[in-house]
Amino acid sequence: MKAQVGQPRNDFAVGVNGGYLINKVSFNPTIKQNWKGGETFGISLRYTCEKYFSAVCAVVAEVNYANVGWNELIETCEETYSRDVRYVQVPLFARLGWGRERKGAQFFIQVGPQFGYLLGEKAHLGGGWDISSPGRRANGVVEQYTLDVQKKFEYGITGGAGVELSTRAGHMILDGRYFFGLSDMFNNGKKDPFGRSANGTIMVKLSYLFDLIHTKGNIR
Repeated sequence: MKAQVGQPRNDFAVGVNGGYLINKVSFNPTIKQNWKGGETFGISLRYTCEKYFSAVCAVVAEVNYANVGWNELIETCEETYSRDVRYVQVPLFARLGWGRERKGAQFFIQVGPQFGYLLGEKAHLGGGWDISSPGRRANGVVEQYTLDVQKKFEYGITGGAGVELSTRAGHMILDGRYFFGLSDMFNNGKKDPFGRSANGTIMVKLSYLFDLIHTKGNIR
């Protein structure tokens, strides 16, 4: 009870976030892809609980909309194919920051689990798409064109780093992160066409948070 060396905090901040992401789906068998871009935005909540030596410890939660999916690299013809796969995502971060808590800059790292649920999907076909032409794909993999997402719930690990600028008006945060999917979009049994179909996402976000509760007293 008396061995605690950290300085307690009781800071709670809320705000909004938005950014841009690029995504690929890790298919097995492999499907050649370019990175697919998409938008993401949502709300952020952060509770700062302690300063341990020089590290400011916090827990961060977000509820976000994200447009992921894949963009195929088709080399055998001029046809194009991409699919928007839209999720509501909930990342939960353990966050460690170093720097100024008030009126200054802070560097931080964060990592934790992320959960998502499918909202919808839409395929985009171009280049004179012909229903008979997918059979000419170099790798012979065509089953993805007729499959809807079969597993609506996804989960994985996300983490990254960023910088925060704190002022009297609130907290401006710029961060980059990567999501590694541990679940698949399609069924992966022995009789199914894909053994793996998981998202991998690189994301850049800008967030604005303001304090609802903050620790009283002078904090450097």
